[in-house]
Amino acid sequence: MDNMPSKQGNLSRRDFLKLLKAGVVDLALLAAGGAGWSYLFEPGWVQVENVTVNLPRLAPNFHGTRIAQISDIHMGGWMNAARLQHAADLLLAQKTDLLLLTGDFLIGHGFNSDSEQHLQDLLDILAPLAKSIPSFAVLGNHDYWTNADAVREMLKQSGITDLTNSVFTLSNGNQHLHLCGVDDIWEGDVRLDELVSRLPNEGSAILLAHEPDFADTSAATGRFDLQVSGHSHGGQVVIPFYGPPVLPYLGRKYPSGLYRIGEMLQYTNRGLGMINPPVRFNCPPEITVFNVSKASAV
Repeated sequence: MDNMPSKQGNLSRRDFLKLLKAGVVDLALLAAGGAGWSYLFEPGWVQVENVTVNLPRLAPNFHGTRIAQISDIHMGGWMNAARLQHAADLLLAQKTDLLLLTGDFLIGHGFNSDSEQHLQDLLDILAPLAKSIPSFAVLGNHDYWTNADAVREMLKQSGITDLTNSVFTLSNGNQHLHLCGVDDIWEGDVRLDELVSRLPNEGSAILLAHEPDFADTSAATGRFDLQVSGHSHGGQVVIPFYGPPVLPYLGRKYPSGLYRIGEMLQYTNRGLGMINPPVRFNCPPEITVFNVSKASAV
């Protein structure tokens, strides 16, 4: 998610204050016990969402695989080392087989005097995770707006496999599961055709793509069973009976949860961090745990 007004109606401070003035958010926050909940409590209330996904091409040896996903850490904003460590501890307790990280590791625009410390905090927390769980990642738009090369170096030092425009095949006996990733759709160099050309014909393929609305493009290839994304933060604020009042560019069509696009499933994680203002309402941060199974024949 971002705060650039030219391409998205994100939850900027100006947008949020306009909503407050209009009274829409005021009423919703009061119904939940006041604005303090959205500022102080819900941002730190990390929910673990258990999601069963049935993948038609999944090899039997991978049935029952548990895959965690986190996204949009945005270290350097509301997110700090203590808050990320809490989420990491919660993730480790899920005892998953794999970990997928779908971009926006840093908060800001431009590499500043604090960015080195933010990268060190990420390294200190993500490296032990990757040592315990095989971990794979792609970058997001905020990583490009900060320093994509520095983020890639942090991933390398952490032991996290960078899946940008690449395929990593997991093998169990003579059966395979393919993990794939594309560069950030907004700011990067997406090479989907090259990626698909390198994919073996057999075996289920899972795609990491930061922006969820890319699912229309990836589903059209007919080669992926599941795309996992972040970017939208679920809107950060979700008004009951209305939904998120503002959503980001490339995160408006599939903003949160599980969707089916053709023969492919798309899942959008609400993220761990936030952009400013650091507000969440009816949209808590998320760790996703996918319970992967083979789709039954019809």
